[in-house]
Order: sequence, then structure tokens, then C-alpha cells
Amino acid sequence: MKTNKHIYILVMLLIAGIALTAVFGINVGSIQVKGMKDIRFGIDIRGGVEAIFEPANLDRIPTESELESARVIMETRMDAQNILDREITIDKNTGHIIIRFPWKSGETDFNPQKAIAELGETARLTFRDPQGNILVEGKDVKESKVQLDKKTNQPVVTLEFNEKGAKAFEEATEKLVNQHISIYMDETLISAPTVTQKITGGNSVITNMESAEEAKSLSDKINSGALPFSLVSKNHSTITPTMGSGALDVMIKAGLIAFAAVCIFMIIYYKLLGVVACFALLLQISVQMLALSIPQITLTITGIAGIILSIGMGVDANVIIYERIKEELGGGKTLGYSIDTGYDKAFSAVFDGNITTIAAAVIMMIFGTGSMLSFGYTLMVGCILNFVSGVTASKIMTKSMSLNEAFMKKSLYGMKVKEAR
Repeated sequence: MKTNKHIYILVMLLIAGIALTAVFGINVGSIQVKGMKDIRFGIDIRGGVEAIFEPANLDRIPTESELESARVIMETRMDAQNILDREITIDKNTGHIIIRFPWKSGETDFNPQKAIAELGETARLTFRDPQGNILVEGKDVKESKVQLDKKTNQPVVTLEFNEKGAKAFEEATEKLVNQHISIYMDETLISAPTVTQKITGGNSVITNMESAEEAKSLSDKINSGALPFSLVSKNHSTITPTMGSGALDVMIKAGLIAFAAVCIFMIIYYKLLGVVACFALLLQISVQMLALSIPQITLTITGIAGIILSIGMGVDANVIIYERIKEELGGGKTLGYSIDTGYDKAFSAVFDGNITTIAAAVIMMIFGTGSMLSFGYTLMVGCILNFVSGVTASKIMTKSMSLNEAFMKKSLYGMKVKEAR
């Protein structure tokens, strides 16, 4: 691909624009993009709310199964809001549910009652057709269980409907043969099995479960839709940041100092390539911030660790590539050939390191909970961005700059004067 010798200016201006957006956000008319100040920080950084919930209008202590269903409701709702930093525990003796979660971004009132209002409502489970029309409601599900299919020995989820639900489900499945029937918790899709035949008798089976854990999770969510009580907050209180009230300011200052130190080292050692590396890292960090602020993913201390680790891998990728370029230049190759060869030869090492880390991050997000999700998310996003910023954007800038006469000296690419001749 032919590179324009001035394209590096456009790329650098674009990176600068993205960085400003990440810091200040955009709020022009209907266009709103949240910046760094609008990131939702975890309890450890900014504090939050602790609330104790109890059943409303119930003259008995809920069963363990009912409490577990209520816990699933809370987790599902918090997942939908990207609240990754939370603690949800149940007290079987008193029938209480204790929840700890962080404040929303931009919170100024710090009113615990306002923060927990929506969490105490009973979740509404619905079965819908592809057009979104509600066919059956969760209250008509008598029970859901996990069983093993006798033929395949694979886990399945069984459903038993009451009389009203059985009739509605029979009519629904008759119309949706070979189509999906979607199961929603509030407005969150939790499953979309395919209807293979008309189902009568009020009993159904959901197959193709990947694991017993997935089947158990789906069964719990379905059962929670028929929860016989709503939850109200018995008492609540605010939580101070576990890392201290000044932790955020300290982390921001430390981050800026660390970024400046890395940039200074890269520029001194790799000269022009170091400048390119700094812009590539700025792009990576900026997009990581936007990937947190826009969807309001909770950022915890462990999430910051994921950002730092991915930045370290980004620097490592640049070092590998630049050393390859220096090797080619030292062997007497032309500048253009050295840049192309350096990126090509280094790519496999950069790819292997990042793709294995991405795989590990995805596994953490699938099986982890709470702050581990924040770490997995930031690490995954950072490693993906290494390919965009550390390889693609970096190569475009380097190739473009090398076409300008002012940037053609080999000494500008980290070569010593004697070697550069």
C-alpha cells in the first residue's frame, strides 16, 4: 500500500483529537461522549453504597432458593448497567441480601436511597417472539431445573408452566416452529432457544447448553422471574473509598509521571521512532479511557492494573519492532526496506504475546466476577488496541515520515552516528 508522505500529520492530529475527547468528552447538542471525568470508578477508588434488602409483604423467611434467585436478579441488573465492582451476599438466617456497589459517575448528591431505588424491584421475566411481542410471562413458570439428557448425557434446562402459561406457551410454539423464542430478564436477553416443534402439556426443555454452569445460571434466572416477593431496603449507608479519599488524585499524578518517563526514554533511545511510539501509546490510552467512560464500565484498582499491563505490552511491542528496524539499518538496508521488514518480522512476536493475553482476559471475563471483570476488560481492550496503535497506526506514521527528506537520516531512527553512515 502506497503511503502519502504527509499522512503522519493527519494521523497525529487525529490522535490528538481522540486524546482531547477522552479527557474532556463531547457535549454538543445531541452528540454526547463521556470523557475521563465521567468514568464510573469502583468502591476502592471513589466509595459507594451498602444496602441491606429484605422481602416486602412476606410473613416468613425466604428459602435459600428464593434468596439465590433474588441475588441473580441483582447481578443481572448490575451486569446490564456494567457495574462490575459489587459485592452481593445473602444471609440465610435472616433472609437479608447485602449489596455493596459504587456511585454513578457524576454523582453529586450521594444519596444512597436514590442509588438503590431500582435494585429492589422484582425482575420481570418474559418470553418474546422475534418481533419483541410478549408471549408468556415469568410468573406463569412454576419451576425450572437443570437435568441431564438421557440420550446425550448433556445438561438441559427444563421448564414447567402453570395452566395459563402452558396454554400460552403452546400457542406461542405453534407459531414459532424453526424460529427463536427469546427469554428476557427485564430488557436483558438471557437466552434465545430455537423452537423445533409445538410444545404441549406445560413442560419444555432448553437444549444446547455449553456446560452445567451455563444451564444452572439460566435456570436460576428463569426461576427469579417468578420470585414471589419484591425487595425493599431495610437500611443503607455510604462507603468511603477503601484506598483512601485521595487515591484517585495520586493515581492520576503517578500515571502522568510514568507516561512522561516512558516517552522521554523512548525519544532519547529511539529518536524519531520514540516520538511515534509516544503518539501510539497516547492513542491506546485514550481509546481505553473512552472504552470505559462511554459504556460506563466500572474501573477498579485491578482495572487500572489491566491498563498498566497492556501499556507495558504496547511499549514492549514498539521496542521489538524498533530493534528489528535498527538491525536492518545496521545491515546496510535502505530506510524504507528496513521499516517494512522490521514491522513484518516483529509482527509474529507481537501477535503471539497479545493474542494469548487476550485469550486469558476473555476467560477471566467469562468465569470471573466483580473486580476481576474490570481487570479482564481493560486488559483485553488494551491488547486489542496494541494491534491498532502499536502496529497499524505506528507503521503508517513511521512510513509516512520516512518519505520526507528531513526525516531520512538513519541517525533519527536510533542508529549511532558511525552506524548511520
